[in-house]
Amino acid sequence: MPQLPEDIIDRLNKMERRLKALSTAVNTRPAVSEIRPPAQNGGVVINRPLFRIFDGYGHEIFADDIMTGGLARPWLQLLPPQTVDKSRWPSTTSASFTTIALSYNPIWQPKLRLSLHTAVSSGTTTGQVRVLVDNQPFGPTVTAGSTYDYTGLLPGDMKSRFGQTMEIQIQALANGGTVYAQPVLMYGTQT
Repeated sequence: MPQLPEDIIDRLNKMERRLKALSTAVNTRPAVSEIRPPAQNGGVVINRPLFRIFDGYGHEIFADDIMTGGLARPWLQLLPPQTVDKSRWPSTTSASFTTIALSYNPIWQPKLRLSLHTAVSSGTTTGQVRVLVDNQPFGPTVTAGSTYDYTGLLPGDMKSRFGQTMEIQIQALANGGTVYAQPVLMYGTQT
């Protein structure tokens, strides 16, 4: 029988460990390859790692944007700048609750924080402002002229509604003039 080099067993064990590590890496996190067009150093292949986090129900709750950087999910909706001229705010002169502002937003977190500035047209005007989320009351009904600022659980089951759209209505009623309401802060939150 031919004589084998003494380190052959060690070399085979090392190769076995490397194959196991390579197999684990391939099955755990596939690389995303980018091949650049000829105008940008054509033929260059860049492997970028993916980063994803899922909750216990399989919902993707965090993902990076491998093409441009930053976050891919959750994308965070931002409230655009609002006018400070209350005459241009959503308003009503109705004596019964009327929807004066409406928005649709994705459900990413189980709670919502919403803050509104409210105002009345004159010293004799009175009124109220309330918020509905999916046609259910959300937070307190406030006297017009005060600030609405509330953080609370969204209606419904978060597990089954994740990523779906919710409807947010701002409603107001006025007695003897005009009631105004302007959203100034809104975001989803966990705690």
